[in-house]
Amino acid sequence: MSSRIESLSAAVVGTGFIGPVHVEGLRRAGVTVAGIVGSSPDKSKAAAERLGLPRGYESFDELLRDDSISAVHLTTPNRFHFKQAAAALRAGKHVLCEKPLAMTSAESTELVRLARESGCAAGVAYNIRFYPLCHEAATRVRGDSIGDVLHVVGSYVQDWLLFKTDFNWRVLAEDGGELRAVADIGTHWLDLVQFITGQQIVEVCADLRTIHAKRQQPSGGAEAFSGPGSPRVESEPVPIDTDDCGSVMLRFANGANGSLWVSQTTAGRKNCLRFEIAGAKQSLAWNSESPNELWIGHRDRANETLIRDPSLLHESARGITSYPGGHNEGFPDTFKQLFRSFYGYIAAGDFSAPSPFPTFADGHREILLCEAALRSHRERRWVSIEESC
Repeated sequence: MSSRIESLSAAVVGTGFIGPVHVEGLRRAGVTVAGIVGSSPDKSKAAAERLGLPRGYESFDELLRDDSISAVHLTTPNRFHFKQAAAALRAGKHVLCEKPLAMTSAESTELVRLARESGCAAGVAYNIRFYPLCHEAATRVRGDSIGDVLHVVGSYVQDWLLFKTDFNWRVLAEDGGELRAVADIGTHWLDLVQFITGQQIVEVCADLRTIHAKRQQPSGGAEAFSGPGSPRVESEPVPIDTDDCGSVMLRFANGANGSLWVSQTTAGRKNCLRFEIAGAKQSLAWNSESPNELWIGHRDRANETLIRDPSLLHESARGITSYPGGHNEGFPDTFKQLFRSFYGYIAAGDFSAPSPFPTFADGHREILLCEAALRSHRERRWVSIEESC
């Protein structure tokens, strides 16, 4: 299988924070990275030189005309996802798109249709699924180790937009979408808990908040996670109406209930996703800042902490573990394992088989959840996912 993966080649679209992460993950997965394209020929060339890639494409269209490219990775701002994903599928390229898949459910519905009709693999980069202990948790839930899922709670919190001087294209609705914190990081949590529990969220009730009604936009733009030590530049105030934080109550298909807290304005929390899943027999809890530990809660005996060790994990988790126990795996490894699953699926050639990665259909459902959450917040009531379709 590895030799067939190595025969595939990829190109990355986007040179910001996450583009180079994809380049590194692809290389570690054994996929040839043929080139990269940015928002200008100069940015493409500079990124190619910086990352040691053979080619910086002059444009996205030039990339699509390159018959040697098997798959395209989209790491561009959200507003470009629909058009670029659609063009890549029509060009016969497999597509791995950063989240969210599109700006609206109308767009994502069309992308699901195009993916189905194209005969190409189409995935969304919900990489957090690919921490080994998240796969382990999913296997335990589906194997009835914890019993029926009763309720699920958790959060995803960061601090990179705490100050009104913090700015990124994501805060603007026209670039990132009307929903921001919930769509940008909350969908990671929503995708993860649905993957682990095997239960879809069917209804939501959201209370969202914009902490900074105005932010200072630098004249020359700002990179994601540039940090407080970045050089000061001229800026001007711009109005903001996307969410900085918020809570979302949930109802799952099996009757379980839950809640999610999302914030990009929590001082000291750099990138922290947590969940606790309570079952009729056991509970499971995990924290992305300690990703090699899975807490297992009991009523009638001592609680346990499972330390990631492939010799102690079920097959699905062992399959996305590269190092022995005591050798920690983290954020970059999740992309490697996601890409191994994606390109392994392509190399196997049986697209009728279940996809071992988040698909465009999964990405579409996350957008439906986002639209339902936004509608719930605005109308101050519970909204079903069917109602938002």
